[in-house]
Amino acid sequence: MTAEEPDSTIKVDVKLVNVFVTVTDSRGAPVANLQKENFVLKEDGKEQKIAIFDKESALPLSIVLAVDTSLSTRKDLPLELSSAKKFAHTILRSQDGLSVYKFSETVSQMVGFTNELKKIDEGIEHPRNGAATALYDAVYLGSHALTRRQGRKVMVVITDGGDTMSQVDYKEALRAAQEAEAIIYSIIIVPVEADAGRDTGGEHALIQISSDTGGKYYYATSSVQLDDAFNKISDELRTQYLLAYYPSERYANSDFRQLRIDLTNPPAGGPFQSHYRAGYYTHKGTF
Repeated sequence: MTAEEPDSTIKVDVKLVNVFVTVTDSRGAPVANLQKENFVLKEDGKEQKIAIFDKESALPLSIVLAVDTSLSTRKDLPLELSSAKKFAHTILRSQDGLSVYKFSETVSQMVGFTNELKKIDEGIEHPRNGAATALYDAVYLGSHALTRRQGRKVMVVITDGGDTMSQVDYKEALRAAQEAEAIIYSIIIVPVEADAGRDTGGEHALIQISSDTGGKYYYATSSVQLDDAFNKISDELRTQYLLAYYPSERYANSDFRQLRIDLTNPPAGGPFQSHYRAGYYTHKGTF
């Protein structure tokens, strides 16, 4: 090729892919002393070079706190709201933002993203009770709000697990969360009474959506367990690892890229378990 000839190289805009990882030990406690060399990251089975590695990321944290205020949760709602307020006061820093959503048959954003605790408290304290539960709509709309945010994005859903009247289905809600790169933590409220009235199908859906987005789920039957669940979420968010990479050449035609992270030569205290999103979409859907 001479100097006058045009460059015939095909240039592809390869976007940096961020993967936030939480590692827990055999007791379920976060592991904070791992190094870049302890992680092997693969996309569609092909190992990727980790370009950025960060521990306890200082990136801004955006949280959607979505509270089920339907009739089935009315008895436990005061406890849920009290624990949610403690969580907000514990986790938020000056660079962070939290938005409060309430959902029953409709989904309402009570407070936009802010770090002002007074506004957050006021939004949490004013529930809008209703008879039905639009859980998937809440996940979908919360994800839509998070997709415009920068940094780490988290959704904490407090519910008894049922969905009775959403406009979107489970798959649409999950895709919205995955496209927003939202990590979903589910706190499932279980009645102390017999399990006859529980929606176990809804619970399993929440467990799966939490797993697929890199979050976790917790069951709670009391204020102590609610506080404990929120404390564990706070601990994990402070002990996350950021693994970022530029994808190498892709061979699969699928719009969805599967991620896998393995640990190599980890310190004592295992076995360890890693939590991270199952993958990402190369093309955004339409909200």
